[in-house]
Formats: sequence, structure tokens, C-alpha cells
Amino acid sequence: MTRTQPLLTLSRRYLTTAAPRTTTTTPIRTTKSLLTTKPTTTTTTLRTIQHQPCLRTTTPSIRPYHSIHHPSPPHEYSNSQTTILSSALRHVPTHGFTRDALTLGARDAGFLDVSVQLLPRGEFDLILFWLASRRGLLRSKVENDALLQSSQQGPLSVDDKIKTLIMERLRMNVEVKDKLQDALAIMSLGENIPLSLSELHALSDDILTLAGDASVDASWYSKRMAVAAVYASSEFVMTRDTSAGLRDTEEFVSRRWADARAVKDKVSGVKQCLGFLGSTAVGLGRSWGLKL
Repeated sequence: MTRTQPLLTLSRRYLTTAAPRTTTTTPIRTTKSLLTTKPTTTTTTLRTIQHQPCLRTTTPSIRPYHSIHHPSPPHEYSNSQTTILSSALRHVPTHGFTRDALTLGARDAGFLDVSVQLLPRGEFDLILFWLASRRGLLRSKVENDALLQSSQQGPLSVDDKIKTLIMERLRMNVEVKDKLQDALAIMSLGENIPLSLSELHALSDDILTLAGDASVDASWYSKRMAVAAVYASSEFVMTRDTSAGLRDTEEFVSRRWADARAVKDKVSGVKQCLGFLGSTAVGLGRSWGLKL
């Protein structure tokens, strides 16, 4: 004689009831910890538990600290997204940071036009990809092209390296400098400001790291704010620079960095430093063209 009996399955997070199956009348030994009630009562309890959602914890995306040993997580893109964005960058000098550039990039990569829906932030994803890829190119130039090699006057100082790196990064914008104002307008949208400033901070951190800065005190923060402010204001000047080889922009970078160093030398104490950083953070975004 046979009868149907619910099959009990023990999962890591909860118990589930599988489909009934036919079993023999041989007694089934169960432990007290697994099943201590009647089959009808157990079935009702299991169905109740089955529909309860699993609780999952997520790791915060913003950390309260930063270290070269534990760098911030990069913007993550799938292979398809990376392929579309990489192809779209070739159309930015002509079409700007627009949906048209994304669509043309998708076509070049062999995707349908509708594939741009893979990028939930649209044009802003293209801007972030441009900024992140230029940072990677800057690191590559230092590591492989000896961008910071010693001059005839001797080894470059940290300040000279910083100015060299800022100018090298600005020169990467030459081919798209007519499109930067539109990009800044998109970055100024409220939901885009945090990631925009985060990318600017990442650039300033890369510049100081590549320049060999080894600060471990409060100046670690002030230097990065200073580099970010100088770069942001210099990029705005560069969009209007018509001189050969961006000579006017290079002179502006030298003046602004000298001013930043002078301010840093006069700011002392934790309270003054925090006040300086707070006011600089707002001015930083405004220098970059963000509507703060």
C-alpha cells in the first residue's frame, strides 16, 4: 500500500515544500529538531515560510576612507556596455556626448540601435566612461611612455610633476573641447553631481599618486582638493584657449597651482583646514561648471 507524502527540503535560508511523490509505507525516522508536529501542521507551516522574502545585506557603495591599498571600486560595465561605449567614444568629437554617438557606437560594434537601452544613464554613462578612460590613459603614459622622466635640469619636483600631469590630462580634451560645455551641463543635473565630483576626486588622487606625493596627514585632503580645483578651473579656461599648444592654459595652471600652494601654507589647524575644505568643495564644483 502506498500513499502520498510531502517531501521536505532543507535550504540555507528557509524550508520549501517540493511536489508530492509516491512513497512506501515504511516508517520514516525524523529528528526532533527537523519535524516534531503532524504532517498536516507541518505542511501549513512550510507554506507560510516559503513565501517569506530572504533578507540580504549589501555593502555600502560609499566608504568613509580611502587608501591606495584599498582603492575605490571603479564604475562597473558589462562586456556589451564596454564595447558600445568604446565604439561611441570615436563619435564624440563629431556628435558630442549624445545619444546619437551611443547609437552609432552600437552600430559599429554590431549591436541593434535599441541596445543603447543597456546603458541606464544614457549620455551620462558615456561621459563617465570618457573620464575614466582618460585617467587610465594618463596612468599608461606615466608607466609606459616615461612622461615624468627627468629633464636636463635634473629630476622633476613633485609640484612640477603635478603641473605636467594636469596639462597632459587637459591635452586629452583637445579633440572634444567644443563638446565639453554640453557634458558639463549633463553633469550638473542633481542626480549626476555626486558621481561627477567622485570622478574629479579620483583624477586628483591619481595625479598626486603618480607624482609621488606621500602625504599621510591632513594635507592629504587639502592637496587633493587643490589639484581638483586647479584642474576644474583650468579645463574651463582650456575650452576658450586659442593659443598654440594651449600655452595660455599652461600659464594659467602654473599661476593657479602657485596660488593653491600659498593658501595651503597659510592654513593651519584642524578647524581652519575643515573650513577651507568645505568652502573649496563648493567652489570646486562651481569652477567645473556645476550648478551648486
